[in-house]
Order: sequence, then structure tokens, then C-alpha cells
Amino acid sequence: MDIKNELKLFQEKVNPELKIFFDKNIEDSKKNNFITTEALKQVKKITLSGGKRLRPALMYWSYKGVGGQNEKEIIKTSISIELIHIFLLIHDDIIDNDSKRHGVETIHAKYNKIGKIITKNKRDSVHFGNSMGIVVGDIIGALGNQVLFQSKFDAKLVIKALSQLQSIVARVAVGEAQDVFIEHKRSASEEEVLDMYKNKTAKYTVEGPLHLGAILGGASDELLNKISKFAVPVGVAFQIQDDILGIFGDEEKIGKPIGSDIREGKQTILVVRALKNANKKQKETLIKLLGKKDISKDEVEEFRVVIRETGALDYANGLAKKLIEEGKGALNDVGFNEGAQKTFLALADFMAKREI
Repeated sequence: MDIKNELKLFQEKVNPELKIFFDKNIEDSKKNNFITTEALKQVKKITLSGGKRLRPALMYWSYKGVGGQNEKEIIKTSISIELIHIFLLIHDDIIDNDSKRHGVETIHAKYNKIGKIITKNKRDSVHFGNSMGIVVGDIIGALGNQVLFQSKFDAKLVIKALSQLQSIVARVAVGEAQDVFIEHKRSASEEEVLDMYKNKTAKYTVEGPLHLGAILGGASDELLNKISKFAVPVGVAFQIQDDILGIFGDEEKIGKPIGSDIREGKQTILVVRALKNANKKQKETLIKLLGKKDISKDEVEEFRVVIRETGALDYANGLAKKLIEEGKGALNDVGFNEGAQKTFLALADFMAKREI
């Protein structure tokens, strides 16, 4: 199965729903405040300029995999998790100080520029941009909840899914806090990093959407627990691959600056392993470049060389592969229908090999 093609086909189903959603809310906002109208236009631009729609696809495939029949409603409802994703990304871009998302100016960066016009100094404009980013992210998060709340599924299932969605967001916040703390502490063990990956990525990128779809399809708690045994290791592998792409990927493909993790001093599994294996000179290079805000392309390449030479890249690739195999093994016990089973097996392989 060509999972990239399957994702593309799903995008063709869900992107129109996202456009309808944004257009409606932009029109509604015109009656209230031009500030929110312009903000929603920028969020729409960011959202529709890229993204694999992986989370709504997982929600959809899981719903179908447990026997759900209302295809039109699950596609419409699946944008809820994408909106929650965008809400979290808007806040994450502030934390990581990223100026681009899918090649488009991030919310806080856009309002930072506006702030330079309406405020008196740079410090005020940065605060203004960050403040607007937080507020706009909160709006999108609330709207994501609303989509799920207003869906036409059985009310008991909707309430259960909404409760699950709040747990997903709370767990992501724990992972984000771990990430920030580890970054500023400037050191971490491999166990700490992997636990952060589980909370920040695995529980929300893979397990969360799968649970939401299965819940709306009427799945039991026992089945949700089986899904978790597949989702969590695959989700951790997804984050490991994301870290690799953050250093070795193509900027045009991933839609954000290469080396941003280095500039922000991120303690990724690559960095932790490289520091563990590095000789004195290599360690000095890593420490010198990690967290350097004005890092050059040549210095990014210098950082890459050390990551390769210390075996950290091979180690990370090997760990991701091991976790993917663990997840695929657990998938056999879930009991998805044949179509969903094939899809998730293909998706697991894609996550370990993806280039974007």
C-alpha cells in the first residue's frame, strides 16, 4: 500500500472541510472584531499551506477500522483534532521562536511585525506578538472542541471523545513542559527524553486520534488499551524521525528552518546520544553550537558531522526501527478490520522512513 497516496486521497476529502470551517468562522468574526478576522485568515493560510493531515486521517481510519459507518460525519468531525494540532503548534512556535510554519509566517512573528508599527520599542513588539499568538491559539483550540461537541454522533460517545480530547491536550502540555525544562537545564538522560516524546508526541499524534476515532465508532475501553500498545511506540518513533529531519531534512519539504532545534538548544535523542559518545573535541563542538541563535549553514553542517561521527544518527534510526516493529507486533492484537490493518501497517513503515 502506498500510504503517501492514501494520505493524499484523505487530504482531498478533509481539506475542503477545513476551508469551509475557516471561511464560515472568518465571515462570522467580521460581525465582531476585525482583529480576530485577520488572525483567522492567517491561521487559515498556515493550515492550508501544508500539513499531512495525519491526525484526522488516523481518527478517520480508526473509526472505520472498528466498524464505523458514517463516513461523511467522521470526515467533517476529524478536523477537530487538526484544529487542536494547529492550536498547539501556534503556541509551540512561540516557545521555539520559529518564524515559519509550512513556509508561512507564524502567528506571533506576523504580530511581532505589526507590533513594531503600533508599539514604541522592540521589546513591546515581541511581547505583543507572543500575546497575540497565545490568544489566537486559544481561539483555535476552543473551536476545535466545538467541532467535536457539535458533531452528530451519539451524545454519550461525543462526551467520551471530548473527555479524551481534554486528556490529550493535558498530556501534551506535560510533554511541552518537560521539553522546556530539559532544554533550559541543558542536560537530559535518554529516559527523560523518551518520556517527553511519549507525552508530547506519541500520546497526541498517534494514540489520541486513534482513540478519538475508535470512541466515536463505539470501541470498548479494552480495545482502546490494545490500540495504545500499537500507538505509543510508533508515536515515539515518529518523534525520533522528526528530530532527525529537524537537523538533516530539507527546509523546503518540512516548511520550517533547518537547524531550529540546534538554535533552541533542544535535548533530542540525537544530542543526548552524541554527547554520551563524543570525544573531548566533539563534545566541545556540540556545546559550542547547541543553543547558538545565529548559527550559520556551515555550523549546522559541522553539527551534523558530529552527530554522524558519534554514531548518534545510526542509533536514532535503529531505535526508531525497533519501536516501529514493536508497534506493528502489537497491532495484530487490536482487531481492526482488514483494510485498517493494512493501512496502519503501511503507516508505521512510512513513519520510520518519511522525508517530510
